[in-house]
Parts: sequence; C-alpha cells; structure tokens
Amino acid sequence: MNAGIIGLGTYSPEKVLTNEDLEKMVDTSDEWIRTRTGIEERRIAEEAENTSHLAFKAAKEAIKDAGISPEQIGLILVATVTPDYPFPSVSTMLQHQLGATNAAAMDISAACAGFMYGLVTAKQFVESNTYSHVLVVGVEKLSKITDWEDRNTAVLFGDGAGAAVVSKVSEGRGILSFELGADGSGGKHLFQDGAYLSMNGREVFKFAVRQMGESAVNVIEKAGLTKEDIDMLIPHQANIRIMEASRERLGLPEEKMSKTIHKYGNTSSASIPLSLKEEVVNGKVKDDDIVVMVGFGGGLTWGAITLKWGR
Repeated sequence: MNAGIIGLGTYSPEKVLTNEDLEKMVDTSDEWIRTRTGIEERRIAEEAENTSHLAFKAAKEAIKDAGISPEQIGLILVATVTPDYPFPSVSTMLQHQLGATNAAAMDISAACAGFMYGLVTAKQFVESNTYSHVLVVGVEKLSKITDWEDRNTAVLFGDGAGAAVVSKVSEGRGILSFELGADGSGGKHLFQDGAYLSMNGREVFKFAVRQMGESAVNVIEKAGLTKEDIDMLIPHQANIRIMEASRERLGLPEEKMSKTIHKYGNTSSASIPLSLKEEVVNGKVKDDDIVVMVGFGGGLTWGAITLKWGR
C-alpha cells in the first residue's frame, strides 16, 4: 500500500499587506509588483505570533480532517527556515502543544522545497510500517527575516502554514513517484546572512524555470504517466512567470495550474500545502485525480511528487 495524504490543514495570519501598502514603504508600485510577480497581497503574522503558533493552527486542522487523535501520530516533521529559536525545534514545540505524546519530532531545513522533503520522508516511515501516521508541516514567518527597505525582496514574501497527515491509503492512491535534489554551488544566490534574507533574483529565476519544469517531467515519467494524465499542477508559488514556464513545459491549460500567489505571496515551505488545500476545498482536486507538486528553494534545493489524490 502507498502512503498518501489523509488530512489537510492551513493557516494564514489575519493581517493583510497589500501592494498599495508597500508603495508607502519602499520605492515600488502595484503595477510593477503584479506584472513581475503576480502578487497582489500577502499575510503578515503579528509580532507575538511565532512560527510554532502558525504551525499549531494548521496542524490541528489537518489532524481533525484526518479523523485521528494527536496521540496516534508517530512522527512530526516541520519544514521551516524561520524557527522560533535555533532550538528547541518547532516540531518539538508543536508536539507539546498538540499533546502528540507518542510522536518523535524533527525540523527539516530545505527552504521552499521543505514540504516536498517532508512528504517524501514521511512516505518512507509509513511504507516501512515504522509509523502509521506522520504529520508534515510547512510553515514560515518570513516577515521576520525580510528587509522591508529592500524593494527586491520586500514585495515577495508572506507568512503562513500548511499541514498534512501522511498515512497508508487505498490501493493505487497516494504518492506514486518523487524526486528530490540539491545543488549547493547555488547556495550563494539565496541565503540568510545576519538578520535578513538575501537573493540574487536573476540567478534564482534561471535555476527555478529550468528545474521546476525538469522535475515535473521526471516524476510524471517515473509514475508511468504522460502529461495528458495530469489533472492539477501545484507549483511552489514563488513568481507567476516561473509558474507559467512550468505549466507551459507540461503543455497544461491555465485551469490545470493552482494559483494562490496573488493572495499569499511567496510563503516558502507553506505555499504548496496552502494551494493544495484550496484546490481540494474548491473541488478542483477530487478523488483519483493526478496531482503534480513541484518546489524549489534556497540551498539550492528542489523536490517534486506525483500523487493520486484520495484515501
């Protein structure tokens, strides 16, 4: 039996920061941001609202959606590059908050590809019968490492959380194929040095356009499927132009690509679960649909998964 997703949960902070708000903060414009990134607004956590708080709200919803209790979780994996503290990990804090007393816990640092790394790690533990239920959370409070005076990065990022419960699912469903990768030579293009993140936008763009398309094609082929079999592409919501390049590489119509970047901005490891939940809720991802999820991030890292939706 394959491992798949049996429960989803998300959380977005209440505070909305629009492009018009940013016009008052840095030398930019709503039109410039929209045309180059596709972003219209993003959510920003309150100062007292830490990464672990965002994670807890998404995780609680995912556990409820899965129809299990916190005590049934065997492992908690939290993908984040913005933990509350260097240690203890967000995952151990979350374990305590949830009352998941039987769960082991660890954080994963793979930036925007973190949720993909988390799902693939969870798959191994579930399919080896080590744990029945693994909780995977992608969560970021990027606002705390964003330089709000740097117009190149201030316009891009937002805060949020998405969570999934990974368990055994019925025959033919679940994670059909995956690819994980890294290129440490590109780490200098996207990193945190001191208080704020720093990005070479041109180099990251080139890497992302190439890698997102390649990885998506690879996992489709590994699953023994063709591009025509894909019902929904859920790319990391980094930049609309990168996303469109991936969609065009697969020859998919616009309605088969998830787009939530206009509402949330780039939420790093939270972006794919936020988008997946939205497409499930609005009925665009249904039982037995083939979903391709693909992300890239600092490191440089990347990951892609082909998933047949359903329990």
